[in-house]
Amino acid sequence: MGDLLLGTRMAIAGGRDGWTRALLAAVAMGIGVAALLIAAAVPGALDARQDRLDARRTASIANVPAADNTLLAAALFDAAFRDQAVYAMLLRPEGPRAPLPPGVTRLPQPGEVVVSPALRDLLASKDGHLFAPRLGGARVIGTIGPAGLAGPRELAYYLGTDQLQPDHDQRITAFGDVSTAEFSPVLALLIVVISVVLLLPIAVLIGAAVRFGGERRDRRLAALRLVGADQRMTRRVAAGEALATALLSLVAGAAFFLLGRHVVPLFTLWDISLNAGDLRPSPLLALAVALAVPALAVVVTMVAMRGVVIEPLGVTRRAGATRRRLWWRLILPLLGLAVLYPLFGDVRSSTVDNRYQIAAGAILLLFGAVALLPWVIDLVVRRIRGGAVPWQLAIRRLQQDSATSARMVNGVAVAVAGTIGLQMLFAGVEGDFRTETGADTSRADIIVRSGSVDGRELPQRLRAVPGIAAVNSILGTTGALADQPDRFTFLFVADCAGLAEALVLERCADGDVFVAKPGAGAHGEFYVAAPGDRLLLGTDKQLAWTVPASAREVSSRRDPGGFDRGMGLFVTPGAVDMSRFGPLEAWAWLRTDPGDRDALERVRNAAATVDQRAFVDRLSRVDEANRFVNVRRALYIGAVVTLLLVGASLLVGLLEHLRERRRLLAILVAMGTRRGTLMWSVVWQTVVPVVLGLALAVGFGLALGAVLLRLVTVPISVSWPVVGLSVALAAAVMALVTLLSLPPLWRLTRPDGLRTE
Repeated sequence: MGDLLLGTRMAIAGGRDGWTRALLAAVAMGIGVAALLIAAAVPGALDARQDRLDARRTASIANVPAADNTLLAAALFDAAFRDQAVYAMLLRPEGPRAPLPPGVTRLPQPGEVVVSPALRDLLASKDGHLFAPRLGGARVIGTIGPAGLAGPRELAYYLGTDQLQPDHDQRITAFGDVSTAEFSPVLALLIVVISVVLLLPIAVLIGAAVRFGGERRDRRLAALRLVGADQRMTRRVAAGEALATALLSLVAGAAFFLLGRHVVPLFTLWDISLNAGDLRPSPLLALAVALAVPALAVVVTMVAMRGVVIEPLGVTRRAGATRRRLWWRLILPLLGLAVLYPLFGDVRSSTVDNRYQIAAGAILLLFGAVALLPWVIDLVVRRIRGGAVPWQLAIRRLQQDSATSARMVNGVAVAVAGTIGLQMLFAGVEGDFRTETGADTSRADIIVRSGSVDGRELPQRLRAVPGIAAVNSILGTTGALADQPDRFTFLFVADCAGLAEALVLERCADGDVFVAKPGAGAHGEFYVAAPGDRLLLGTDKQLAWTVPASAREVSSRRDPGGFDRGMGLFVTPGAVDMSRFGPLEAWAWLRTDPGDRDALERVRNAAATVDQRAFVDRLSRVDEANRFVNVRRALYIGAVVTLLLVGASLLVGLLEHLRERRRLLAILVAMGTRRGTLMWSVVWQTVVPVVLGLALAVGFGLALGAVLLRLVTVPISVSWPVVGLSVALAAAVMALVTLLSLPPLWRLTRPDGLRTE
């Protein structure tokens, strides 16, 4: 214990130089600790968010009569503002004891609305006019509390209305329902591999940061040998130094985590925002981090000292004269392949929990890049001779100690390899989560549908919206066969331009009638009307109308939204008296001015003035499952954050590496070496390992991707633009780190760097 405490004192003693060394190492490791704490907090944060979503969910209960404790509710599932989803619900209380949604203190009556704080701020901003019309002039009577919101930046509102009807809307006695949706095996595989890819570079980063100041530590231990310490005592003292630095890193990591915890609520990423209180690491996981980091620090220190002989008169390093062996470095990736091989083609159908096996195999594969990089650097630089002075200085340094440079690049290499492998997996399985909508975006880019109220006013309202280039629409209802009232047919009314969106027409004039037949015979309870059939139309089926003999048979086609009506009567307004019809469903397809970014918001406002529950959306040719999209977004966010964290730690490590060589650099300048030469040598010392590391990362990333695709039985394919982007981002981070290290290098080469003690 005395030796450990002595090591602790040596880690933090020694004046400004000792404190600076300890703080730099603690900051570099603390960044990794903060990342691990965030990772430990994310599952709990997502669970807390899901609990709030479940608490405000409504569940239909059959045969519940109206009472003083019932509430009619209708959710607007497609509400949105620009690219952000809006949680919106219409409410109609049926008694004084109607249930309250979470976070709401009073139910809104007709003409009243309760909004989230973020929506309140939006309504008060300069963009408020782009959303306010959807509330129908309702008066804001309060805000939704945190218990009723997915996150602090969520846009949400509860609008009181008297338009809800028991026959069409939910009647509930309480809020709260549990979501039962589960992740598919492929999504579970994606989540497991993402966790490995994002956390493994952090572990590598911490392992590299532990060895900061290794040369100075060895010289201090040599001094201890001179005054009587033996080899075992020096190892215990070194362990004490590592423990002290690890404890400081835990403090620094906790501080970084608390700082980030209070910054998180200020941001929204793809509709996801979190409360500061949600980010609470699991006590068990936090304890695991608190124990694992010091243990890793001690283990890495002991392993590093195996290559050093510390004697009373100095330090001798064994690594320089020994060539690195290859055979054991290949064992890790081969072992990873052996672990994953039994799962080839079995992940989709397996019901066994194999996530730990998948995680272990991916870790072993990626650790193969960590183990191979020092060998590759050593193999390449050993054969390099000659060149300019900065190049020779850099290469000579790498020939003497390539392990330090490899440790600096390992974190980036692992991150890039994992990202490439994951991108290949995403590209391979995205077909499982994508469906072709059939939409034709060349004919229209927005679709509007109204079905809860009479939609015949909708086309006129939409044509009056600024920024709309064209509007085509169809109104729809049903008709009953006069002599068989239980048989129905579809009836669609539109002008010729609207009918042309759903039919293949050669000619059309007002007064024409068309019959679209998908095939002979009835279609369920619906049938295909024929010329001469007498139909009963209108709300009460009181309007008698005979299909004219001039009705022409035509073929149907997909409308711009991708829907093929396939059968029914299509009539122009001059062929039938629409004034006696009841409520009509409406479909409208709009083309907007491409340069008007707010046209969609104005369309939503106009549609809401006709029907609060009108469906408005931008058309796209492909529809992707929300869970798959969210998992992919998590990869993008995590990859960027991981690269930034690794870059920040690398910067700290590079600064500490330069500090260790401060006296040598100052001597070189004093002897006539130009500072520019030294700066270029530092650049080359970074560039060479980075190039080799990224090349190795691409190889291991492609191998990981191929293995993951074999797990889900998908043909192996490579998206080279994605590989290039991953490599470019990593290279940009390393370039930024190198550039930020040059100003401190300029200061370290001043004459006062010659001083020593």
